[in-house]
Amino acid sequence: MISKSSIIDNSKTLLYALIIAIVIRSLLLQPFYIPSSSMEPNLLVGDRLFVTKYSYGYSKHSFPFSPNIFLGRILFSEPKMGDVVVFKTPADNRTDYIKRLIGLPGDEIQFIGGDLYINNSQILKTSIRSDNSIFCGNDKINVNFFNEKLPNGKIYKAAYRSDHSFQNSDKFLVPDKHYFFLGDNRDCSKDSRFLSEVGYVHQDNLVGKAQFLFFSSDYRIGSILKFWDWKNIIRFNRFFKKIN
Repeated sequence: MISKSSIIDNSKTLLYALIIAIVIRSLLLQPFYIPSSSMEPNLLVGDRLFVTKYSYGYSKHSFPFSPNIFLGRILFSEPKMGDVVVFKTPADNRTDYIKRLIGLPGDEIQFIGGDLYINNSQILKTSIRSDNSIFCGNDKINVNFFNEKLPNGKIYKAAYRSDHSFQNSDKFLVPDKHYFFLGDNRDCSKDSRFLSEVGYVHQDNLVGKAQFLFFSSDYRIGSILKFWDWKNIIRFNRFFKKIN
């Protein structure tokens, strides 16, 4: 027979474990799942990664359910151009997005002839491979891979459709205390170019910096419950891969 004191002790243990988990999730690390192909080829659907919550300080969005416990951001540290960041989309301040930071406050961003310009300077774009196929939703599109080099020296891989569907844009002027984000899968990403749906992201909406993958599986091949097919379903080569 289970005694009353044993029930109380077990309940305390569960409560302490819950408190510790909330503290870790809110202040240190939080896991995230990649549900879309907007960051291919760098992040794949089915990737699971850790985000450091302390990288840019804390706002109400650092905590579960975004409680109004304080205004603004404390212990704020400026994110760097090229960081891969999780943020709450300004459209509803609830949905988590993950994109690459391209524009800082005061920057001017524009696409001209399919090339990215920051502050009227063309970003160096070096071709890696042509005629690749990657996902856009459930469909595959033909893309070319490029290495892009930002003004601060950050280099990352980006994908552009082979038919150059996204050629030109208006000039985007990033407001004070806001940031401009793009998906690495440039022609398959809802990001800051879409002002009514994402637009400029306020610093208070930043959740954290994506650091490394800890698990990855391809649901298109099958469920991870099919343990006999793990060698095909689970992407073991992506475990603990640092996010560039």
